[in-house]
Order: sequence, then structure tokens, then C-alpha cells
Amino acid sequence: MNKMKAKHQGLKHRHRRGRDQLRGTPDRPRLAVHRTNKHIYAQVIDDVDAKTICSGSTLDPEFKATGKNGSNREAAKAVGEMVGKRAIEAGVTRVRFDRGGRIYHGRVQALAEGAREAGLEF
Repeated sequence: MNKMKAKHQGLKHRHRRGRDQLRGTPDRPRLAVHRTNKHIYAQVIDDVDAKTICSGSTLDPEFKATGKNGSNREAAKAVGEMVGKRAIEAGVTRVRFDRGGRIYHGRVQALAEGAREAGLEF
């Protein structure tokens, strides 16, 4: 098995293992983070009703209007603040943080800090 395939399988395994313990409920939905080399995405998801309450990414027009680069910590923090504000507008104040198999470091950590600054609790 080549190195990249092994890394991807490890990420999928860590993500599944984390999802066994994290389930979003209507009272406390899941804040899921997906990170690529160029962008970062976040969704607030209610797994019981299988619906997305709100979302945000570096591809949103609101973010693109700022003129920031989409692949650094500042961008991740801005996306976290944007998702946090949208979640509070939708009536969500407490969430469970799903880091998507990634370590809590760098852009994933910055997104979480931005969401906390916007008023989300986790």
C-alpha cells in the first residue's frame, strides 16, 4: 500500500472512531470540521433529524469579501466566528466539537477558538 493511501485510511479510521462517541442531538448538535490544503469547512449538524442547521467555509461569499487567504489560521478563525454567529441566530448555543479525525492543532484549533469567541459553548 502506498504512503498516501495509508495516511488517508488512517484519517478515515480516526474519524469513524471519533464519530462512534459523538452524536449530535437537537439540544446539542455536532460542529463538524473538514479541512483540505486550500480550504476549511464547518457544519452544525443534528444527527437525530439528519439535517444541517448551519454551515460556513472559506468558499462562502461572506468570507471571500474579506479578501483573506483560505488556508491559514486567520481564515479558520474567521470561519469559526461566522459559523458561531449563524448557529446562535439559529438558536444553538451548545455544540459538540467533531474535529474530523484531525488533531486539535493549527487550523482546527483556530476554528474552535473563533466559534467560542462568537458565543458557542463546547
